Amino acid sequence: MEQREKVNVQELKDRAEALMKKLTLEEKISMVHGAQLFQTAGVERLGIPPLKMSDGPMGVRQEFQPSGWQVVGLSDDYVSYLPCNSALAATWNRELAYETGSVLGAEARGRGKDVILGPGVNIKRSPLCGRNFEYFSEDPYLTKELAVPLIHGVQNWDVAACVKHFAVNNQETERLWVDVEVDEKALREIYFPAFYDAVTKGDSYSIMGAYNLLKGEHCCQSQYLLNDILRKEWGYEGMIVSDWGAVHDTTLAANSQLDIEMSVTDNFNEYFMADPLKEKIQSGEIKEEVLDEKVVYILMMMMKLHMLDGERKAGKYNAPEHREKALNTARESIVLLKNDAKRLPLDAKEMKKVLVIGDNAERTHANGGGSAEIKALYEVTPLLGIKMVLGGNSDVRFVQGYCCDEKGENSDTNWQETSLEDGGGKTKHSIADQKMLNKRAKLRKEAVELASEYEHVIFIGGLNHEQDSEGNDRADMKLPYEQDLLIQELLKVNPKMVVVLTGGSPVEMESWIDAADTVVWGWYGGMEGGRALAEVLFGKVNPSGKLPETFYKKHTDCSAHAIGEFPGGKTVRYKEGVFVGYRYNDTFEVEPQFCFGHGLSYTQFTYTNPTVEQKDGVTKVKCEVTNIGAMDGKEIVQVYLAPKNRTKEEPVQQLKGFEKIELKSGETKTVEISVEGDIQEMEIRIGASSRDIRLTVSA
Repeated sequence: MEQREKVNVQELKDRAEALMKKLTLEEKISMVHGAQLFQTAGVERLGIPPLKMSDGPMGVRQEFQPSGWQVVGLSDDYVSYLPCNSALAATWNRELAYETGSVLGAEARGRGKDVILGPGVNIKRSPLCGRNFEYFSEDPYLTKELAVPLIHGVQNWDVAACVKHFAVNNQETERLWVDVEVDEKALREIYFPAFYDAVTKGDSYSIMGAYNLLKGEHCCQSQYLLNDILRKEWGYEGMIVSDWGAVHDTTLAANSQLDIEMSVTDNFNEYFMADPLKEKIQSGEIKEEVLDEKVVYILMMMMKLHMLDGERKAGKYNAPEHREKALNTARESIVLLKNDAKRLPLDAKEMKKVLVIGDNAERTHANGGGSAEIKALYEVTPLLGIKMVLGGNSDVRFVQGYCCDEKGENSDTNWQETSLEDGGGKTKHSIADQKMLNKRAKLRKEAVELASEYEHVIFIGGLNHEQDSEGNDRADMKLPYEQDLLIQELLKVNPKMVVVLTGGSPVEMESWIDAADTVVWGWYGGMEGGRALAEVLFGKVNPSGKLPETFYKKHTDCSAHAIGEFPGGKTVRYKEGVFVGYRYNDTFEVEPQFCFGHGLSYTQFTYTNPTVEQKDGVTKVKCEVTNIGAMDGKEIVQVYLAPKNRTKEEPVQQLKGFEKIELKSGETKTVEISVEGDIQEMEIRIGASSRDIRLTVSA
């Protein structure tokens, strides 16, 4: 994993301070707030360019007009569409995380951007958060292990990653004003670790504050978060930018460590850190030194990116190798949840006729989800992928099966223009009128009748960006658009049907899961997602994805709902503390639908001969893994630490190491896994998931 050499920070700071002293007050002010929707002002007389930023985590966002949310509409901002962070997390593959970051960095640089606003490392506290698809996991260790190489990949292209949203931004409902109450232990063990590693091990050149409040302070003007934790305790010397519209007070923002204020409105000179800051400095109410410090951090980042010395790397976008890397990630992200009858992989030679049912088979997802939306060069749908893989030797028929609640007519104005209204977000309830219900009933009847006539039926449903979207939380985990009813009726007439679901968060399956013997989970898989899915279904690729989060039977089995609050009112109380995700379910024996770390293969693996070695403060856990099946495959070996004398404040086990390996049929490899944390008085558990522990050993 290539990385640019680290620079001497003190030398950078000295150079930045010298340059800052040449700036006028007006020039310094122009650098600490948006002068366009996605960029600040430069200082031409000193060769300081504007700082250009762009969303997002799945590819570089399309171009908007400088002062309004109307798209420019040219052909030069089509880009590679990458799998979402949840998909990347499901690969458990650090190398793919680096490659994904490298594609993102190359394309951002190719588009002339300086900062890419990602990755999002917020913890998936509840399955109902609308932005979960942008985040990695419910687990801080898995999150940071993939976020750090992604950041390295981005920044190798002289583009700054911007890890977000700092901190405890775990819901969209009232996201601008909700005050989070969470104990220090949970902050330190669950919500901070990924940010800490991102800025220390990842050296993320920038970080974005969150919309919400913590300890009564808005995060983007927080003394506790930005001053005490980020700058003083963690020694962070990167650039800190606000989320768009997350600043509410000039004095608080100026005296915090926030460096740049951005927003969604076009009154740039009226931003809190624009003319109002200038006036307070001129009146003596705010010291000019606090502004100077902000400018120094901005200049330091510009120097790291070689924006001032002419030695900057050239990027590239829509390169063929970027599509190949997106395909590789999509392949490893797909999770085989259930294969009881060994129906998968499907044999293409036997399938002369195939019926594909479900709106998600034909739906593209790139252009939705909020600020993660992408103007994709192309997107292979599952239906297209299936036909590409079958190559014309099968008659593939598609029927929609169900229909969605469409938003209505398209507009050139982006949703972001009104994104600060109504508290910044809400819980979205789906309400269908009688006309829509009648339409669904008709589609359902057609699909069920056809399914009874076909031997080979594949249902492809799940969520879309009506549910998985910035600004919206889900009201529950139920499949939308009456899909549960459709799946139940389809399985009655064709029990062999393969069920494929797509989404960024788990869904309830309890009403039909026992009747389905074959279930596959895909995420928003990027431009090659449909091809990757088809390759898995037909055995060209052996699935190797594992769940980066618990798939609950219902949302009330999640601790945020069972013993905490979601979404709360003016305050949301994280009464569950550290018991997030599998930590809660495993400790309190709440049975999930599919557990954290679960994912099947078309082959089988055995684990033997565990050993533990401690040297120079590092713990190495080893075991032998053998592929005893007939197909080559990849396995993710997971290590959990379980306290032997557990207190009630501790989870029964926590993920502390993992490694992904590739084994040919019949091959044995020794896996060596570095384990984090103190292993004294710990049982070391080695397994294929949090609930499939194969070996235990003590230090």
